Amino acid sequence: MLIRLQAALLRPLILLVIILWVLSLQQTVSASPFGQGVFGAHVPFGSATSLSIALGGNVSLSLTPSGGNFTGSGSHTITVISTDVVGYSLYVYSPSGTTMTNGSATIPASTNTTAGPLSVNSWGYNTDASSNYLGMTTTPVLLKSASGPYETGDNTAVTYGVLTDITKAAGSYTVSVTYTGVATNE
Repeated sequence: MLIRLQAALLRPLILLVIILWVLSLQQTVSASPFGQGVFGAHVPFGSATSLSIALGGNVSLSLTPSGGNFTGSGSHTITVISTDVVGYSLYVYSPSGTTMTNGSATIPASTNTTAGPLSVNSWGYNTDASSNYLGMTTTPVLLKSASGPYETGDNTAVTYGVLTDITKAAGSYTVSVTYTGVATNE
C-alpha cells in the first residue's frame, strides 16, 4: 500500500516537472548590451527599420565655351530617409557602363581615382561642388557614410561635370547612374 501511494503521488509530480521543462524551452528575449544603440531614438523597440532613397531628378549639363573646349556642370540632391539608429551608407556606380553616349559619339568617364580636374573629353562627379571630380566606376563606390536615424531625410548633393573639345559632336549624351543605400549594422 505504501508503494502504491508513493507511485500515485509521484505521477503528478513527474507530470508537473515535464510541464515546467517544456515551458522553459521557450525562446528567451534579450536587450542590446548596455551602452549600445541610440538612447531616445524615435524608433519603437522591436520594430523593423526602413530606408528609402529619393532622387532630385535627372541632371542636365549645359555646356558653355571655354577657350577651345566646352565645359559644364549640374547637380541634384539625393535624400536618404532612414529609421535605422546606427546609420547608413550610400553608394554610387554605373553598372551598364561609364561612357556617356550620343549615337556613336561618346564621352568616357574620367580616370581620376582621387578628386582632380577633368581631362578633355571626360566626365565625373563630386559631393563638394568643386571643380575637382572623380571618375564613375561600374562597381559600387562609397559616396557617403552617415550615423544615426534620419526620419526626415539626410541630403547629399552630387555634382556632375564634363569637359569636351570643340570637335565633339553636338547632341544629348546620356549615361545611367545607380545609387544604393544600405543600413549600417553594429
